[in-house]
Amino acid sequence: MREINMRRYLLLVILWICEATTSSPCIHRDFGNGGTVCVCNATYCDTNPEVAVPEIGKFVQYTSSKDGLRLSVTQGAFTDKSDKADQIIEVNPQTTYQSIYGFGGAFTDAAGINIKTLSPGAQENLLRSYFTKEGSNYNLGRLPIGGCDFSTRKYTYDDVANDLRLEHFNLAEEDLVYKIPFMQKALKMNPELNFLAAAWSAPPWMKTNNDYTGFGFLRKEFYQLYADYHMKFLDVYKSYGLEMWAISTGNEPSNGIIPLNGFNSLGWTPNQMGKWIAENLGPTLRNTEHNKTKILALDDQRFSLPWYVNLVFANKVAKDYTDGIAIHWYWDSLPAWVVDRMHIDHPEKFIIMTEASVGDKPWNFKKVVLGSWKRGEQYIEDIIENLEHWVTGWVDWNLALDEKGGPNWKKNFVDSAIIIKADNDEFYKQPMYYAIAHFSKFIPRNSLRIDTTKSSKYIKTVGFRTPDNNSVLVLYNTRSKKRSVSIRDPERGNIYLSLPPKSIHTIVYK
Repeated sequence: MREINMRRYLLLVILWICEATTSSPCIHRDFGNGGTVCVCNATYCDTNPEVAVPEIGKFVQYTSSKDGLRLSVTQGAFTDKSDKADQIIEVNPQTTYQSIYGFGGAFTDAAGINIKTLSPGAQENLLRSYFTKEGSNYNLGRLPIGGCDFSTRKYTYDDVANDLRLEHFNLAEEDLVYKIPFMQKALKMNPELNFLAAAWSAPPWMKTNNDYTGFGFLRKEFYQLYADYHMKFLDVYKSYGLEMWAISTGNEPSNGIIPLNGFNSLGWTPNQMGKWIAENLGPTLRNTEHNKTKILALDDQRFSLPWYVNLVFANKVAKDYTDGIAIHWYWDSLPAWVVDRMHIDHPEKFIIMTEASVGDKPWNFKKVVLGSWKRGEQYIEDIIENLEHWVTGWVDWNLALDEKGGPNWKKNFVDSAIIIKADNDEFYKQPMYYAIAHFSKFIPRNSLRIDTTKSSKYIKTVGFRTPDNNSVLVLYNTRSKKRSVSIRDPERGNIYLSLPPKSIHTIVYK
């Protein structure tokens, strides 16, 4: 009897260990918006550890769906059979395209303010949801240099007029309380995390309109001083152990030329931007200890491609100093061939998506729509489209917002992948969160996009080869009914799948 009880005890221990190393399921909550959120708090949050890639001849599949699956894991085997399917996907692993930098979100004031309202345990679970391998495994984090619209006030790091030596340059309380602490924790969770930064506005006294917002440009006599301003930012953040992988020429320069939005902005014409990069930002940066920090031009919408960047790069010195081109998603209704054109014109410059959010349009009367699968679908389709057109990374906007989609001093509220319910000390992981995770968890830095050809438009597909020589395919069934697909890899065989309605799948195999 004692031997039987010992066996039972050992079996229970083994089962407990197995359970401890598997995923924790989503706790669903339905707000009646065509999908569900996963609810997390200080003591519980769903987790999704990555399953070891099986031996050759087998694959692992992760599935999320409108019906409620969230990174659900199954395994299967290749076959020599060619079953009849609604769609055939041909994988051509020897044909490769761009290398991937990564995926992530932004450490805005608003994100930090909201995260700070949670208890320490809930804060930990939220950050782990984004920056650990059990979560989204984000490896990019964007940072506003000074204030932006997702701050509670307008500010820069030197608002003392005519401070020509930048003697009054100083970080704001927002940096010390809402940005730096969470960036440091995230970096500790994922040492591969790279930060990219952008200023929304120069100090008003450096601008032609002497204001944070509106139609205004950098005064020419302050071109060098503004470059020095950026170096001071890099210096002080490095003193906190936070080095910048990249800085951009500034967030959405079009807002300072056509000031429709009315929030923090600095206008640049292409000629001005080229001149500033060539004569100030570029040489100043390269002659400091931050000389490995990359320079990103544009940081604006598709409507600026390729003409605006081509005019910037008409200044050959500016082009030489520039490493990449940053774009935003808000005008992605424009055809993706403009991104292709950008790559064709300047193939040596990488293209990276640095901002995306839903609910920004004037007709989006409800800014936060909890549980909306439709908004998650928007992310899925946009990420696939951009990756198929030479984009090397995709960065979401605010890491977390409140139920109104703020705070935002301009009341320019939007939705977020994670929404915080401070009164209940809980946060909601939206379908948008899992949409990004299907890419960020499984496509590590330096993966190469590989060629995939499709027989139908109903299943969106993109493929990659990782540095570990694994193949990663992401598929999305856009239809409201089940679809079958046959994946054909000439080196491995065939995979036959039945895809539930409105479902995203990540397939990984050696």
